[in-house]
Amino acid sequence: MCGIAGVVGFAQDCPASSLELGAMLGQMVHRGPDDAGTYLAPHVALGMRRLAIIDVAGGHQPMTNEDGTVWVVLNGEIYNYRELRDRLAQQGHRFASQCDTEALVHAYEEYGDACVDRLNGMFAFALWDGRRERLLLARDRAGIKPLHYLEREGRLAFGSELKALLALPWVPRALDPAALQEYLLYEHVPGPRTIFRGIRKLPPGYLLTYDRSGLRLRQYWDFDLAQSEAALARPVAEWRAAFLEALERAVRMEMVSDVPLGVFLSGGIDSSAVTVMAARALPQVKTFSIAFEDPTFDESRYARLVARHLGTDHHELTLAPRQMWELVPGIMDILDEPLGDSSLIPTYLLSRFARESVTVALGGDGGDELLAGYSTLQAHRLAGAYRLLPAGLRQRVIRPLVERLPVSMNNLSLDFRAKRFVAGAEAPAPDRHHRWLGSFTPEELALLVRPEVRQAANGATGSPYHAAEALFAACRAGDELNRVLYLDMKLYLDTDILTKVDRASMACSLETRVPLLNAVMLDLAARMPLDLKLRGLTRKFILREAMKGMLPQEILARGKKGFNIPVAKWFRGELRPLLLDTLAPDKLRREGLFHPEYVQGLISEHLAGVRDHRKLLWTLLVFELWYDRYLAPERT
Repeated sequence: MCGIAGVVGFAQDCPASSLELGAMLGQMVHRGPDDAGTYLAPHVALGMRRLAIIDVAGGHQPMTNEDGTVWVVLNGEIYNYRELRDRLAQQGHRFASQCDTEALVHAYEEYGDACVDRLNGMFAFALWDGRRERLLLARDRAGIKPLHYLEREGRLAFGSELKALLALPWVPRALDPAALQEYLLYEHVPGPRTIFRGIRKLPPGYLLTYDRSGLRLRQYWDFDLAQSEAALARPVAEWRAAFLEALERAVRMEMVSDVPLGVFLSGGIDSSAVTVMAARALPQVKTFSIAFEDPTFDESRYARLVARHLGTDHHELTLAPRQMWELVPGIMDILDEPLGDSSLIPTYLLSRFARESVTVALGGDGGDELLAGYSTLQAHRLAGAYRLLPAGLRQRVIRPLVERLPVSMNNLSLDFRAKRFVAGAEAPAPDRHHRWLGSFTPEELALLVRPEVRQAANGATGSPYHAAEALFAACRAGDELNRVLYLDMKLYLDTDILTKVDRASMACSLETRVPLLNAVMLDLAARMPLDLKLRGLTRKFILREAMKGMLPQEILARGKKGFNIPVAKWFRGELRPLLLDTLAPDKLRREGLFHPEYVQGLISEHLAGVRDHRKLLWTLLVFELWYDRYLAPERT
C-alpha cells in the first residue's frame, strides 16, 4: 500500500522540481511510512510513499523494466501477480524482485494498456512510457484505491489524495459549487468531481492517458448487471456452491502478505463470512472489533459470538463516547474532502486499534452493494405497494401519522426511518433512493443554499440528482432494482464507503483489503440473478444460504445495523459547543454559502428534541470543518 503522486508536462523539461514532488509526498507519509522513492526525467516526475507488504526488502518504487524505459508507481496490491510473473517469465521477461509492482511493469510491456484486463487487485497506478512519452493512469474495477488528477497550465498532476495536489503552488483552491450541492445531497462528492474546482477523480474501471496530443479517458470495465437478467435458470444449490468457491478463492488470494494480517469482525454477516474463509486458510486468525457503551449502537456480542464459534484470536476495544467525540474537531486530519459519513470515526479507531497488532486487515465492505444488503432495497419494493394506496390516504392519513411519531435519538429509530420513507417514496427511483440514503433533499437545499450558489451549481449539473439519474439511465440492466444496485456500486460504494475505509485505515498506516470486491466476486455477482440477492424482502439471500452450517443461526437471521455513532445525542450534549461555534450565524454570513436563519432553525429544533436533524447537521458540520481547514480566508 502506498501513496503515489507525480506531474507530467511537455512545455518544459522538468514539469515539477524535486522540492515540489517532495512536498506532494510529504502530505502522504501516513500512507507509506516505510519507504519513499522518486523518478525525475524530462517531462515527468513520479513519486511514492510505501507501506511495505509484499517483498518488504526488495519492493522499492518507482520500479522499472530492464532498460529503464518504463517506470511505474503503484498504490495497492495485484493479487494474481505470481500467476502473471510465471506467464511473463515464460515469455522472456526478467524479474529483479519478488514484488507485485514489477509484474505490472512487464505486463504493460507485453500487453500494453490491455494489461489492466489481466489484473486482479485493488490498485491505482501511474506508468510512464519513456519511449512514447506517455503517462498511463489506471484505477481498479471497484475503485478500492483512490486517484485524483488535474490538468492545468500544460501539465497534468496526479495523487492518491487531494492534499498531494494542493501541495503544488500552481494548483488553485477553489470551491466547486456543483460539488458542494452534490455533497449536501449525497453526503459525499460523487466522481468524477471533487470539492475543488478543476480537480477530478479517476472513476473506477477507467484508464487515463496523457501525452503531447492531450488527455484521454477510457472505461475498461463496468459492473454489467444485464448479465444477471440473461442468465439461464440454475438451482440455488449450484449458485451456493459457486458462491462459496468464489468467496474462498477471493479470501485466500487476498491473504497473501509478508507482514501480520487480521480481519475486521463486526458481527455482521459480511465480515463474518470473510472470517469463516480466513479461518479455513490459517490455523488461527486475529480478529478485531469495537464495542460501544451506548447499547442501541453496540453489536459487539455478535462479533464475540462469531469469534467463539470460529476460534479466532479476538481483540475487542470498548469505546467510551469521549474517545469518539474528541476526534470530531480534528476530523480533517483524516479527510481532505468533506464526507458526511459519521462511521468514519469508529472506522478510524478500529484501524488504529488493529494496527497495534497487524499491518493488513481484511474487511466485509462491498457485500451490501453486491448482494442487496441495504434496507433501501426493501424500501423500494415496499414503495411500489405504498404508491398503489389512494393519494388521499397517503397524504391525509399516513403522512400526518408518521409526522406525529415521537422523536427518538437512538440508532435507526422508527420515527427516523418512517419519516424518510414517506418523504421519498413517491419520487422516481434514482431520486427516491438518494432521498432515503443521502442528507438534504432538493427542497431543503433550496432553503439552505444561497440563490447565487445554487444557480452556479445547477448551471453545471441541471437536475440536483443528475449524477444518480445519469448512472441509472446508463445501466444496461432493465430491472429497476438492478439499476439501484448499480447506483450503489457507482456512487455510494465508490465515494463514500471505500473512501471512508481508505482514509481511515491509511491514516493509521494500515492496509485494508476487501475480498467481497475481488474480481472473482464481482464477476459472479454480475451474473447472479437478482432473486438470489433480494428474495422477497430477504436481503443477501445467497450469502445467508451459503453460510448455513458455517455461522450461528443468530448471525444469519439478524438484520443490518451499520457502524453508526450517537451524533444525534452528542449534538444535544458534548458536541453542542462545537456545533454552535462552527455553524454560528456570523460565520456562515461571512462565507456567503448558506442561509444562517435556516441553519439556526435546524439547530434549535434538534436541541429542543422537536425534530431529529442528525444527518443534516452532521453533513453541515463536516463541511464547515473542511472549509475552515482548506478555504478559510487566512489560508487563501
